[in-house]
Amino acid sequence: MNPDNSLIKGRLFILSAPSGAGKTTLCRALMKHFNDMIYSVSYTTRELRKGELSGVDYHFISKEDFTGKIKEGKWAEWAKVHGNYYGTSAEFLNKMLASGRDVLLDIDVEGTMQIVKKYPDSITIFIMPPTPEILRKRIESRGADSRDVIEMRLNNAEREISQRDLYKHVIVNDCLDEAIAEIVSIVEMYRVQRHYDAKREA
Repeated sequence: MNPDNSLIKGRLFILSAPSGAGKTTLCRALMKHFNDMIYSVSYTTRELRKGELSGVDYHFISKEDFTGKIKEGKWAEWAKVHGNYYGTSAEFLNKMLASGRDVLLDIDVEGTMQIVKKYPDSITIFIMPPTPEILRKRIESRGADSRDVIEMRLNNAEREISQRDLYKHVIVNDCLDEAIAEIVSIVEMYRVQRHYDAKREA
């Protein structure tokens, strides 16, 4: 008897990393490799930056709308980062996972801990920079932040890195190609395991 794929729930893959560690690049690589995976676009109250698209990079909403949804319990997780709110829609996650789709989340450590409490089967992956010095160079090379913002990001990075052991998998993004290969293999491993378990239970 073949398992009914419609009854196989999707898995939640969570990527976290300090600013400048290359998380966005790795997320894009995952989405390219697994074209049936769904990327969860976060909501934020920060201003739209040059080159960004609403609904693609983020859903941009007002602080009033965001805080209203906090009171209504609409967020699977939410946090205030660098003075702005960020959140993930619980309705979106539940709908996608119930339909059997794998979902990729790009959130910080605080958000990950909230998600894991509600979705304990989540696959958590932390992206590490090779060294603190390289992380500083990456952040400074952007040329988009003030000195105070750079120092704030570096302090936050140190705090987030100290919590990397809370994650199931840790990847050091020293060589990009190797980091991509490693993260792809992690996702493939869980996908194979899920379908094997489904066949065994059928």
